[in-house]
Amino acid sequence: MMMLLLLGFAYSCQVTPSSDQKERDAVEATINAYFEGMIERDLQKLQAAFHPDARLMGYRGKELTITSFSDWAAGTASGQPRDPELYDNGLLEVEIKGYTALAKTELYWPGIYYYDFLTLIKIEDQWKIVHKTWYEEPLD
Repeated sequence: MMMLLLLGFAYSCQVTPSSDQKERDAVEATINAYFEGMIERDLQKLQAAFHPDARLMGYRGKELTITSFSDWAAGTASGQPRDPELYDNGLLEVEIKGYTALAKTELYWPGIYYYDFLTLIKIEDQWKIVHKTWYEEPLD
């Protein structure tokens, strides 16, 4: 709580983040659910982050891969949780225009580097990833 002293009278006012910051925070929360869902292999977190009709596109080597969210999420969520100490996921940039957003992320995983471009749309007051395009580069 912030107190302002004006002409000898104390006024109390609540300092709240701007709506732009609230939207950025909401986008970041969606992206963090994506990151956590991958590391924890948590289908619910992945479903919270992605729209069910989302598509994921990128190259595996020289082969273009196009995957539905449901297929990707099923594979990503299977198995034991990953050791978070071996993974480093970071949000580089977010741009928001109205109900759309673009996020750039980088992910350092054992033996590979990913650079993701995520397109998000605000649907019913929630930000959802609707498209993921990635670039992967093996680390030597």
